[in-house]
Amino acid sequence: MKAYRVNVNGNVYEITLEVIDKADIKSAPAAPVAAPTAPAAPAAPAQAGAKTVTAPMPGNILKVNVQNGQAVKSGDVLMILEAMKMENEIMAPCDCTVASVNVTPGTTVEAGTVLCTLA
Repeated sequence: MKAYRVNVNGNVYEITLEVIDKADIKSAPAAPVAAPTAPAAPAAPAQAGAKTVTAPMPGNILKVNVQNGQAVKSGDVLMILEAMKMENEIMAPCDCTVASVNVTPGTTVEAGTVLCTLA
């Protein structure tokens, strides 16, 4: 056994490590690999030429500022996504019309979930 003193962010810890020979190391079994999951189906079919707005990260929808058929300008805030205690504004990428809104306040979304479709 060997003793070491480690400083982590200004906190000093004393640790003891065991010295072993390579011959003593047994091959550890490989960790099981999770089967790939199928991608989620889009909530609404996108129209030809339509743009989808997706969640950039997992989180909860706090507020939806638009509704179907509403005209929006580039940079308008479509909805608020809360992730890691931060409120993120999801903005319109261009001047367009909201074709469909696929979430409601309180919805939990994963990264890549279609939030709305723009035409």
